Amino acid sequence: MASQRRRHHYYQRFSPMIPVISAVAAALLFLFALLSFLAPSPIDTDHTHRRRQHTSFNAEGDDTIEIPVFRIPNGGGKLDRDIWTSRNAEHFHGCSNASNKFPKAQVITQPNRYLMIATSGGLNQQRTGITDAVVAARILNATLVVPKLDQRSFWKDSSNFSEIFDVDWFISYLSKDVKIIKQLPSKGGKKLSSYSMRVPRKCNERCYINRILPVLLKKHAVQLNKFDYRLANKLDTEYQKLRCRVNYHGLRFTNLILAMGEKLVHRMRMRSKHYIALHLRFEPDMLAFSGCYYGGGEKEQKELGAIRRRWKTLHRSNPDRARRQGRCPLTPEEVGLMLRALGYDSDVHIYVASGEVYGGEETLAPLKALFPNFHSKETIATKEELEAFSSFSSRMAALDFIVCDESDVFVTNNNGNMAKILAGRRRYIGHKPTIRPNAKKLYRLFLSRSNLTWEVFASSVRTFQKGFMGEPKEVRPGRGGFHENPSTCICEDSEAKVEKKSGPRKYGKDNATKKNVTNDALDVDDESGRPDMEDDEDQDDLADNETNSDYETLNFEDPELEEVISD
Repeated sequence: MASQRRRHHYYQRFSPMIPVISAVAAALLFLFALLSFLAPSPIDTDHTHRRRQHTSFNAEGDDTIEIPVFRIPNGGGKLDRDIWTSRNAEHFHGCSNASNKFPKAQVITQPNRYLMIATSGGLNQQRTGITDAVVAARILNATLVVPKLDQRSFWKDSSNFSEIFDVDWFISYLSKDVKIIKQLPSKGGKKLSSYSMRVPRKCNERCYINRILPVLLKKHAVQLNKFDYRLANKLDTEYQKLRCRVNYHGLRFTNLILAMGEKLVHRMRMRSKHYIALHLRFEPDMLAFSGCYYGGGEKEQKELGAIRRRWKTLHRSNPDRARRQGRCPLTPEEVGLMLRALGYDSDVHIYVASGEVYGGEETLAPLKALFPNFHSKETIATKEELEAFSSFSSRMAALDFIVCDESDVFVTNNNGNMAKILAGRRRYIGHKPTIRPNAKKLYRLFLSRSNLTWEVFASSVRTFQKGFMGEPKEVRPGRGGFHENPSTCICEDSEAKVEKKSGPRKYGKDNATKKNVTNDALDVDDESGRPDMEDDEDQDDLADNETNSDYETLNFEDPELEEVISD
């Protein structure tokens, strides 16, 4: 009873204050709701921040580009060397000739063994399949039938082998290695029929002997379907050199494609002594697959999310994690800033190989502001000149391949097949500079650039890009995919080796002698203890200076998804 009297006393004492407390609480709730309504969402804030950092020419129209964060001097910040060549490249050359221990095809080819190959994907994915098909036929001592190109993939290209590649050159150049014919022969007036099967990915010599040879002996003609990355990365040296002979010598585009490609290269050379080729890969499908976020707000998330839902096999993405791990393509603006930081002036001419860029001209505007001399095959060739190619995605890709291959500097913004094949080819023909963004470290730099001066930003870019510039021995022999790092087929001059053994073991300038010195110890991240690309370990642990988004290692159930990201 006493406790009830006390509660009644307290109630009478504080009851006049209840309306005041309620009014204050209501006012606070209203203010909070108003602020929540007026404040931009984190996505919109990020989008606004991204837009504010877009580049534009300053009002005076001089050679300086102004960004709200910092001013970029003309030249961007030059390196202490020639930016158009690789250091010590003159000491390395491609060497893929067979040794005397590699018997001629006429000696080892067995009768009644015919291997057929059905490739998959776009032009460059098919190129890897064709290269590996020749080696597979050699392992099996079989006659290879000219491979079939995939005409039903996402790329919808009806071209056959002879409409892309010089088939007669392919057969004749490789005749000492593998017997190649254009079609299955007839027997008793009836064409041989083939037995279709699949081979596991990254199948080695023993795998082919155990799995395919018994079937080949029984059926005499076998077709291996969806033949992409069906050969192991590491093989006997003679087989690796054969891979190089096929890829860098035996596979030559048709005269029609070569003529148009050379015309495009000539037009780029007429504009400037040097040019950069950029394989941008910033298409909607590519971004949707990556699961990355680029600050486009709900509109971007909705559009890319709709594309992503087409592929039920894709996991739910974590954009922040993907970006931190360096798995997101750089934006066109970020690519431009990286190149300016590496010392490429605003007057440099850039050839861009790309499909439909997500965001169109608005996305490309910052890159064009940084490099106004911006070209593509559509801008340097007439519609009539491209008419014979424009309806065929592989032929259009072949034109881009030629212009990129002939460029002084090639920049790749992803790790698709074209990027990897060109990186390997450019190593083989003299280590022409091939720049791969160190996306993992550059991401952090771009994130904090509002707090940096241009000098600090440019210096950091140059530091992070060591080991990602296409120079000799950036990647250890045997590391990475063979098509990207054909180390077995690259030889070093004996003179250079002697120099290295007797000279100082550091790049740069000797402070005592003031002379340039070279050596085989490259400025790359420590790779000790890192797993090899052949290991099935988490790719987060791969060495930074190896391209670690190997799409071919992913076993997609959706073939269209695999084809979209491949090239």
